[in-house]
Amino acid sequence: MGLVMGAFSMQGKQVDYHPDKVDDDLELSIVCHRPEGLEPLEAQTNFNKKELQVLYRGFKNECPSGVVNEETFKQIYSQFFPHGDASTYAHYLFNAFDTSDNGSIKFEDFVMALSILLRGTTTEKLQWTFNLYDINRDGYITKEEMTDIVKAIYDMMGRFTYPALKTDAPKQHVDAFFQKMDRNRDGVVTLDEFILACQEDENIMRSLQLFENVI
Repeated sequence: MGLVMGAFSMQGKQVDYHPDKVDDDLELSIVCHRPEGLEPLEAQTNFNKKELQVLYRGFKNECPSGVVNEETFKQIYSQFFPHGDASTYAHYLFNAFDTSDNGSIKFEDFVMALSILLRGTTTEKLQWTFNLYDINRDGYITKEEMTDIVKAIYDMMGRFTYPALKTDAPKQHVDAFFQKMDRNRDGVVTLDEFILACQEDENIMRSLQLFENVI
């Protein structure tokens, strides 16, 4: 879970809050997309207005046009993993943020997902993570999909891990966890199976709480 939102949460911590300058920046910048207002987002997310202003300022600093395409997203995310290749994982993560499936992420898309990952309930966080692993969005996670995601995570972390990872580590990881998740042995993992298995894993449940106070 930490890898899911590490880069953008770190950006959120680095942004200084200047409420007057936020308004000035909005007037001075020519953008392709602007949120209609923060009030609806305040009602729809677990962030207050001040937090939303901080997040918007950071988002717009990185993406002056008001939208993020996949290449820009990859460039931003890869900065936090200089020793690995984050491009494949960033691709999957981008698709999870791009809920409208139009090839771009607006501030609304970004902040709705971040609200779940930082402040959502355990079930909401696990549902979002399930959707990340469900690459083709058919409502099931196959072993191949889980393998693709796990390999992407290992690629992102790079070769400079300690202790050094074995080349077959991703496969071993997937084999063990998929067997645990696929309760009825039908070759796919449903949302219910995914949530149940994660709730029984202390490490996963602990990771869900790591970023609750990031902002």
